[in-house]
Amino acid sequence: MAFERFWHKSYAPGVPYEVEFDRTTMPQALRRSAGRFPDYPALIYFGKIITYRELDGMVDRFSKALTGIGIGPGDRVAMIMPNVPQMTVAIYACYRMGAVAVPTNPLYTERELEYQLNNAGAKAAVVLDLLEPRMSAVRPKTGVGPVIYCHINDYLPFPKKQIFPIAKKTMYRKVLPGDRVHEFMDLMGKYSAGGVEDKSKWDGLAALLYTGGTTGVSKGVMINHSHFSCNAQQFKAYMPALRDGEERVLSIYPYFHSAGNFMLNSMIWCGWTALLVPRPETDIIVELFGKYQPTGMVGVPTIYTGLLNNKKFCTLDFSKIKLFAAGAAPLLKDTIDRLRALTNATILNTYGLTEATCLVAANPYGGTVVPGTIGLPIPGTDVRIVDVETGKKEMPIGESGELVIRAPQVMIGYYKNQDETAQVLHDGWLYTGDIGVFDKEGNITIVDRKKDMIIASGFNIFPNEIDDILFSHPKILEACTIGLPDDYRGETVKAYVVVRPGETLTEQEVVDFCKERLTAYKVPKKISFIEAIPKSAVGKILRRAMKDLDRELGKKRK
Repeated sequence: MAFERFWHKSYAPGVPYEVEFDRTTMPQALRRSAGRFPDYPALIYFGKIITYRELDGMVDRFSKALTGIGIGPGDRVAMIMPNVPQMTVAIYACYRMGAVAVPTNPLYTERELEYQLNNAGAKAAVVLDLLEPRMSAVRPKTGVGPVIYCHINDYLPFPKKQIFPIAKKTMYRKVLPGDRVHEFMDLMGKYSAGGVEDKSKWDGLAALLYTGGTTGVSKGVMINHSHFSCNAQQFKAYMPALRDGEERVLSIYPYFHSAGNFMLNSMIWCGWTALLVPRPETDIIVELFGKYQPTGMVGVPTIYTGLLNNKKFCTLDFSKIKLFAAGAAPLLKDTIDRLRALTNATILNTYGLTEATCLVAANPYGGTVVPGTIGLPIPGTDVRIVDVETGKKEMPIGESGELVIRAPQVMIGYYKNQDETAQVLHDGWLYTGDIGVFDKEGNITIVDRKKDMIIASGFNIFPNEIDDILFSHPKILEACTIGLPDDYRGETVKAYVVVRPGETLTEQEVVDFCKERLTAYKVPKKISFIEAIPKSAVGKILRRAMKDLDRELGKKRK
């Protein structure tokens, strides 16, 4: 077996400085897990259990199906659906046959979908039936040929499968045969498992993962098979207490997102069970948690906020849970304290970005969680904090700067976008655009996004710092701070606030609360109350969208 070595500066006791990477690609890892744990559930989908042996066979069959409709190595295949079994099968079939997976947000508008399909050069698409009108509208404007439609009930167990189209008419759409239009289950039925040559290559392109577009037009991040494999192995090395072939993890992050893709790969590498969550709603998560008692859960802080405000969740049996992990932003101290009151599970803050496949840093498993921090670099990952102005001067401990990364999971670059690639990749280092700081123990705190920084009267103000203060108010459920143009100060600070149900709050109360905890120039000058903060598909607060909404609300007020 061939290995690759990487070294990193680690502050975590017990975490290796050197990491040996097994040059096994993810479709090869699936084959291996099917051999090691053939009868262990790979996927559980509303009661339907798909074992590793079955999943491996399904990937073989769909690989043959794609070949049968004219897809070959290097071709781009879009997957437009939530976390259903067909998503996993389609992604891994592409990996195995050497095609390039293009996971796509099913919430995209026609304009966004058309752009991504054209940018990726998608030759085929695997689509949820409910999205057929949208797909039919954009297809003539793209290079997409064959379209394969799947249904929510395709893999539901009996009798749910038969009852579903009648009981859930709004969640089922009949697809009529047409020009190069196929049904997923019809294609699967034409082929048998086995006999598929694995064409994945360690340094070959595996997927185009698109950024969310929160800082502009979404960009296709080129991820090799090596990037996926290394990141999964880094996670395994950093979580030594989690056992191969034994864990059950709630799949809350959507698989079209880098975090969801990463968790899927990690579970398949380790032979774990993915409890599929097609819609990350609180009641659905609570139901699955209670029924299957997962040993792990990974989600954004807003998911945990919703769960902890759900009375049924707080009465569940938490005896099996080993790990609660958060991404997109660190869990607040109040959230950590409330989770600890329910269970002795390890609680982790993590940090990652699509340009680094996903995971970059986390609190060491079983180690101390420092609220507000994202922990330490994972094995094989070098992290530096450099000055914002030149990007060359390494900042001392305690001083903030841009976070830069050198690691085996860093992307090749942005697809068809050399200019943007040149802006973020320099001499092997990825410039993240995140402003961070190291403490004496090596923990990293993300202060803010470089582009979100507010400059008011010459002072640099980081919105995340104000958000954290607002979140600590007992009557505030959510908050988002933005900078607005100001003729006198350059920019002024405005905070949007969501009040907890049943509570009342005034603008002056919010200002007074901030004055007690922030320097004067950081205190919001304007407060607005709103019913909900704009969020991404994974629940991450979208500051840019909040600015757009503020402009729209401003026009209405005029």
